Amino acid sequence: MFPIHRPRRIRKNEIIRRMVRETSLSPDDFIYPLFVTYGKNVRKEIKSMPGCFQESVDRIVKHAKEVHSLGIPSVLLFGIPEHKDEIGSSAYDPHGVVQKAIRAIKDKIPGLYVITDVCMCEYTSHGHCGIIEDGDVKNDPTLELLAKEAVSHAKAGADMVAPSDMMDGRVGAIRAALDEEGFSEVPIMSYAAKYASAFYGPFREAAESTPQFGDRRSYQMDPANRREALKEVALDIEEGADIIMVKPAMTYLDVISDVKDAFDVPVAAYNVSGEYSLIKAASKLGWIDESRAMMEVLTSIKRAGADLILTYFAKDAAKILNK
Repeated sequence: MFPIHRPRRIRKNEIIRRMVRETSLSPDDFIYPLFVTYGKNVRKEIKSMPGCFQESVDRIVKHAKEVHSLGIPSVLLFGIPEHKDEIGSSAYDPHGVVQKAIRAIKDKIPGLYVITDVCMCEYTSHGHCGIIEDGDVKNDPTLELLAKEAVSHAKAGADMVAPSDMMDGRVGAIRAALDEEGFSEVPIMSYAAKYASAFYGPFREAAESTPQFGDRRSYQMDPANRREALKEVALDIEEGADIIMVKPAMTYLDVISDVKDAFDVPVAAYNVSGEYSLIKAASKLGWIDESRAMMEVLTSIKRAGADLILTYFAKDAAKILNK
């Protein structure tokens, strides 16, 4: 007896598959990370992240124009300063590399939405995300510096700030500082559920932010914890976060889904450096089809519930989607 229900009927060709597809990607879903460094005409490829670069402000503007031309609406800026110290003073320097990059991009590409990473690890000599006292990252003294950094970005013209440090109370501190300085319209995208992941390795080369001692497990989340993510997200929303983020993405699809189901706010997910580099490396060895793997991963993140995807694949994926 032949079956009545034949699901293959609506998989017969690409046309019908496209018509009934449940999850669709668009360049509008993507935020593309950029690494801005000091100097002029600098474009240094990041060895562990093929296709990604540390770039000086002049080169970042050219790169941002390419991103915008592909229909990608936004970039996320990370800074590699010339000077590092114990308190990360370059992070909130009005003439710092990120602040200069914001002004340059907004001047030349006003239609590109500029988001800035707000953290201390790229700017501190010890590589941790806050003030160190007695070998430990001190939470509350760090909040003042994070707030200063966020305000400096807003003054330079940032459209949105994104604190990634995982200090308790940092969203509230940044929101209060922005409001006090007249930037109540600048939204906050919080790295709300940021796990202490092994998949950040290549990023630490890109941002030159490897801790000089210890690790970040006292402030980033334990990968074994799922329910705790909902608590972290709830706290950040209560403190004023407009968009919340789960990071990493691929190994935390369950968390993305939980957060999307539990909260009525836009959800972002960060397809992090290690996830990117794994696919790049396997492709180089001829083990996988890079384009298919890339699109499958990004679709899975969207399917899990992410409204926005921060990914180093944004340009390559946009080129495929724009065909």
